[in-house]
Amino acid sequence: MKKSAAHATSDELVFLPLGGSGEIGMNLNLYGFGPARSRKWLMVDLGVTFGNDSIPGIDLIMADTAFIEDRADDLLGLILTHAHEDHIGAVAHLWPRLRCPVYATPFTATLVRAKLMEKGIESDVPLNIVELGARFTLGPFDIEYVTLTHSIPEPNAIAIRTSLGTIMHTGDWKIDPEPMLGDKMDIARLAEIGEEGVRAIVCDSTNVFSPGTAGSEADVARSLIEVIRPCTGRVAVTAFASNVARVQSIAKAAEACDRHCILVGRAMFRLVSAAREAGYLEGLPPFLTEHDFGYLPPEKVLLICTGSQGEPRAALSRIVEDSHPNITLTRGDTVIFSSRVIPGNETSIFDLQNRLSERGMRIITERDHFVHVSGHPCRDDLVSMYQWIKPELAIPVHGEARHLAEHAALARELQVPETITTRNGLMTRIAPGPAEVIEEVEHGRIYLDGDVLTVHDEGAVQERRKLAFSGAVFVSLVLDELGEVRGEPQVRLHGLPDQDNYGETFEDLALDAIDDALDRLPAKRRKDDDAVGELVRRTVRGAIRREWGKKAQVSVVVTRI
Repeated sequence: MKKSAAHATSDELVFLPLGGSGEIGMNLNLYGFGPARSRKWLMVDLGVTFGNDSIPGIDLIMADTAFIEDRADDLLGLILTHAHEDHIGAVAHLWPRLRCPVYATPFTATLVRAKLMEKGIESDVPLNIVELGARFTLGPFDIEYVTLTHSIPEPNAIAIRTSLGTIMHTGDWKIDPEPMLGDKMDIARLAEIGEEGVRAIVCDSTNVFSPGTAGSEADVARSLIEVIRPCTGRVAVTAFASNVARVQSIAKAAEACDRHCILVGRAMFRLVSAAREAGYLEGLPPFLTEHDFGYLPPEKVLLICTGSQGEPRAALSRIVEDSHPNITLTRGDTVIFSSRVIPGNETSIFDLQNRLSERGMRIITERDHFVHVSGHPCRDDLVSMYQWIKPELAIPVHGEARHLAEHAALARELQVPETITTRNGLMTRIAPGPAEVIEEVEHGRIYLDGDVLTVHDEGAVQERRKLAFSGAVFVSLVLDELGEVRGEPQVRLHGLPDQDNYGETFEDLALDAIDDALDRLPAKRRKDDDAVGELVRRTVRGAIRREWGKKAQVSVVVTRI
């Protein structure tokens, strides 16, 4: 992966994913042009993925931007393809490290601006609103937005032209012949760009294993009417809040079934507000708020809720736990999951569905009825894209390693001359010459831990995992100058069983271990606080491990009087 001297001084066109390649989520793509020592850079998307039980306390995960921070003076701009969180969610958090111009279409800009306002930096960020189909130049990059279809308004491919060739960066997309929101996919423009000649396509791999086409949102809208119409009692439909087209489909189905739509969950209100500000969701009856819930008879209610992935703080989980202040569901009501199960969320989703079922509610999922279509291209959609673009080189992204490998195999079946599978941190030279990986750069993850950004390898998360598995013991000792114990040692246990198998409490076990440690410590060493603390820690931990079988985290505080 070493660069030759010739390439260090001549122009190159390179691609560097720092997020979203080899994984799904937290997309961050860099395109570089020029000699290695003086490249100009373009960033496409800056997203997040969400924390899970394996990283306790972490709310958001982002790609580490250290590489481009060191080159921030040469970063010409951040281009946003669309408004999903895995493409824009890190902008407000990481822009202060980059301080570059940001470009987005109106709907995406509305959501980004709201995030910037929450951080108090909206006046600092040069947020440039570009129209659909816009074309402009940033340094050596000639950039064109091309309208696609997806599950959110204004998804765009980005055609990046340079003197060494054109790259088509697709972002997220599908082929929807009847989009519920926004314009149809600009197939004619895609084909025109393909005829001009495209050096490389950097393309969505999410559904490469799924045969056929993704299907149309309009078909879901029609199916939802048939599913909802025979329902008695209240109906709750949960979906991704960012799927604005689905919200419109649900609202139209509610109208057709003579029900009133109530939005439940802050994310729903935020996305609907942004869509209306950008001119979408017109012609629908007004959405009601949760405060209207109690005034409607059950057969007139349709709730649109957040929480399709079983998120514990989302609306649907709060409703089933009876902790929502205004909304209740009861036996005989129907809950429709108008979404797919994201890998990794199976346990939380099925647990939520079981709790709903235990309370006598009817559960409908995509396995039962046609209530969801994907926003990503299936195999036949990918074939169509390759036929329009006719790339010389295919670079699959937006997927796990197995998705990228399968996508590359499909591209070879379609007679694409070159394919290359990459992963985060690998820099690929696209031109001149055959594509090849030329360097591996610093990369990793940044965690949002509360309100603090931390690098992924800091010890706090690892310590939390240990605490979650084996609990903690806190010991406080007071010794005089000669090392004699003054007063009773204090022990506090968190997350340990009350007793061992023989009925002895773990607190008594710890106190006995403290006495044993101090008895074994020579008088001279009792004057050394560190020696006392370490021996007590090891002795208490060992005693607990022998009886419990787990290594509790033990902390000892020695106070000298």
